[in-house]
Amino acid sequence: MSERPPDPVRGGARVIAFYISGHGFGHASRVIEVVNAVAALAPSTTIIIRTAAARWLFDVTLCAAAECHHVVCDVGVLQTDSLHIDIPGTIREASLFYAGLHDRAEDEAAFLRHRRVDLVVADMPPLAFVAADKAGIPSVAMGNFTWDWIYSGYPEVMAAAPGLVPTIRRSHGLASLVVRLPMWGGFEGFGCPVVDVPFVARRSSRDPSEVRARIGVPDGDRMVLASFGGLGIAGLSLEPVAHADGYTVVTTGHALGLTGALPSRVVLLDDAEVYAAGLRYEDLVRAADVVVTKPGYGILAECLANGTAVLYTSRGHFVEYDVMVAAMPGFLRCRFIDHDDLYSGRWQQHLDRLLAQPAPPTRPATNGADVAARHILSLLEDGV
Repeated sequence: MSERPPDPVRGGARVIAFYISGHGFGHASRVIEVVNAVAALAPSTTIIIRTAAARWLFDVTLCAAAECHHVVCDVGVLQTDSLHIDIPGTIREASLFYAGLHDRAEDEAAFLRHRRVDLVVADMPPLAFVAADKAGIPSVAMGNFTWDWIYSGYPEVMAAAPGLVPTIRRSHGLASLVVRLPMWGGFEGFGCPVVDVPFVARRSSRDPSEVRARIGVPDGDRMVLASFGGLGIAGLSLEPVAHADGYTVVTTGHALGLTGALPSRVVLLDDAEVYAAGLRYEDLVRAADVVVTKPGYGILAECLANGTAVLYTSRGHFVEYDVMVAAMPGFLRCRFIDHDDLYSGRWQQHLDRLLAQPAPPTRPATNGADVAARHILSLLEDGV
């Protein structure tokens, strides 16, 4: 396929079902951007979303009309918090889930036929490709990694689940097209065309100084956004952070497990209140000088799109981590902080040194949502 697909034909109304992994916020946030782009290009498209991801995220960020159905599409990775993974539990639950893949796919195929769905797009539940094949419709795989690649990174526990990876890879072989995002890994099981697209990222158009004033960051302070996804982390010592010279730390309610009195120069925001005030999370990212986080596609893409530096820590043994750490210096000011310094609140020297770094050598494109939407709509018109 070409790098620049043709403009979609805007004939009769079509129906697209998006299947989204319930793992974290990153899969959902980037698919929402693609859904918004699809709706902008083809407003008559009926959009159905099937996922176990947090419903509130769709309620506050979807710009398109869409049906949202709570459906467990995959297992992902089980975690006790954003930095700690339960590997044996993950493989055990994934094995149980995929042992029932045939019956789950039959149920989903019946739904797809009943709703006369024309195309399935999945980031990246294998269930979706099997269901689409049973329903006789094309499917698009979209993402930067595959679950068979993730699970294969744990050979010490995979011996107990020898059929897991082959089952996932056979499912991948049923897809019609792969829309592959940057910082990728896996994809060996796909036999269909693969198109590489730019970063899918949420970009803020708000003035950072306006956002800082609205959330209470003092004039002259540099803003640090602590961002640890939907699971957050607990046990941070925030008093040392609060005394970091010239910094105010901002976080949302789910990101840090805060107990007791809130230290000075730490701003705690409620997610619902942020969106009710007309702000979006990408506005906070753009307003920040630094985001403190664990590497994940969504937050790194948003830091790239909004020109924000990243202070990152280890997220445990997760093969995607190595790919991201290798790629980050090419497009982000970034620096590593170990768990000892992170949890003890010794952030000052890391922040100072990070912000003293020069700008990255490149600034990749972040219009991947529009490019992906055009590929999806082009296949939709070709496939029906």
